[in-house]
Amino acid sequence: MPANTEQLELEHRVLVLAPIGRDAQAAAQHLSESKIGSVVCDDLNDLLVKLGEGAAAALVTEEAFLRGGTQALETWVASQPPWSDFPFIVLTSRATSAAAQGYRTRLLESLGNVSLLERPLNTVTLMSAIRSAMRARSRQYEVHDHLRDRETFAAQLEDQVRERTRELEQANEQLRQQIAERRQVEAALQQAQKMEVIGQMTGGVAHDFNNLLTAVLGNLELATRRGKDESIRRYLEGATQAAQRGAKITSQLLAFSRTQRLQTQPVDLNAIVTAMGDLLFRTIGATVRVETILERSLWPATADPSQIELVVLNLAVNGRDAMPDGGRLTIATANVPHGDRRKPAELPPGDYVSVCVSDTGVGMTEDVLRKAFEPFFTTKPVGSGTGLGLSQVYGIAKQTGGTVAIDTQVDRGTTVRVYLPRTTAAPAVRPTDESQNVPLRRHEATILVVDDDRDVRELAISCLENLGYRVLAADGGQAALDLTASGATIDMILVDIAMPEITGVEVMEAILKKRPGIPFLYMTGYVGPTKLDPSEQRVLKKPFTIAELAAKVEELLFPGDAVRGGKVIPLVRPAS
Repeated sequence: MPANTEQLELEHRVLVLAPIGRDAQAAAQHLSESKIGSVVCDDLNDLLVKLGEGAAAALVTEEAFLRGGTQALETWVASQPPWSDFPFIVLTSRATSAAAQGYRTRLLESLGNVSLLERPLNTVTLMSAIRSAMRARSRQYEVHDHLRDRETFAAQLEDQVRERTRELEQANEQLRQQIAERRQVEAALQQAQKMEVIGQMTGGVAHDFNNLLTAVLGNLELATRRGKDESIRRYLEGATQAAQRGAKITSQLLAFSRTQRLQTQPVDLNAIVTAMGDLLFRTIGATVRVETILERSLWPATADPSQIELVVLNLAVNGRDAMPDGGRLTIATANVPHGDRRKPAELPPGDYVSVCVSDTGVGMTEDVLRKAFEPFFTTKPVGSGTGLGLSQVYGIAKQTGGTVAIDTQVDRGTTVRVYLPRTTAAPAVRPTDESQNVPLRRHEATILVVDDDRDVRELAISCLENLGYRVLAADGGQAALDLTASGATIDMILVDIAMPEITGVEVMEAILKKRPGIPFLYMTGYVGPTKLDPSEQRVLKKPFTIAELAAKVEELLFPGDAVRGGKVIPLVRPAS
């Protein structure tokens, strides 16, 4: 029989305690005839045991209380749970003495739910009292079950509340993280937009300066080659050095604006850092300890080797300047897999390779950190820096397809991490300079020079004429198209990229349709938004030297025979 059925039977039985005569047997028989289960108890102790097991009511004769102490029973009654008020039916005698009345009053008070029936009584009266007591007890059990269900429901509700609270806390934490990440992304986007605007403005300024410097440096070079007076040559060399410093600044500005041309290829950052050891030790000085931590299985990265050397050198110099009293400079490389959570959010998905430079110097404040990449911003004393080092690093990294992140604490140091895209191609072997001293060929070819800047155009004409070439000139894209359409003999075209109305790229697209295969060379101080293929090698960056111009021209007129980056060429006067 199932346990719950057994308990149900116990809770619906009537306990009978009548120690004298046949009252107990007679009561049990009447209950059985009425189909009510009953159990006859031997004494009060037995009654207490069975009360603990469960019962619907108790039928007790008055003599049972007189023959034993009722303290234990009274204690059980007092300890009932709040829902329970166990019914007792007590059969009394006809005694009416004051003692009997006092005893019965105390019994009523101590047992609580007591019904007194005076004997003799008929069976109908007894059974009516017993059924009434059982109904009352049944309602108590219903209340108990209801309370238990409520407690169970309340416990379940509390569990649900706790679970829901935990879920809400998790959701709130995720929301807080998302808000923080969104703020970081928004801040990064605002910073990127600001840097983009500054970059566009900077690139335009650099273009104008490059045109000026091209004319200045070219004419200084021509004057230096022709000059005989040593005192005048010294003045010219001083002016040339100053103009070259200006050219370096414009180069840094173009790096920041991401408009310089990079010769990207697969590189081994470990090899680049290792090869720079001597240069770094000479540059940093003896007061700073230089350490390298190189990833053993470093992935190849996509970058311009010479520009990465410049990045590491700029960061190393900044780190040295942040440690005026000496310290430790650490250069480390690492693989940055796709799922690395430390990777900046602005980077597109993918694997990257990082090179970071850390110092133990003064660190940066929040205000300085926000402006760190802006051109010309510097915390160094006047004359100690241009404020272009970090902006150049930023521009090179962004143009390569990566980015730069700074982690800094005031008086604790700074770590600058440069992220570069990973490549699966093997690192390229850097070329040697064995062919640098091979003399360049000359040929009396006709070259068309196209540039809207008069000074640059006239300089290019002078240089080419002194190299022995015949030169035609056009002051813009439309003039060049008209000249080529006229049937003039042209062996090569030297054309500026950034020109009003028609760009150099558009000029060459139109000319090549009518004269396919004609050699051409772009000049540029600022690429900007053009159709120029990033892999295009036909580009001469302004400002340029006569040797660079000669080498590029020779390379295009005599492919396979020219020497790139050749030595300085003696000038010749054009034939009269």
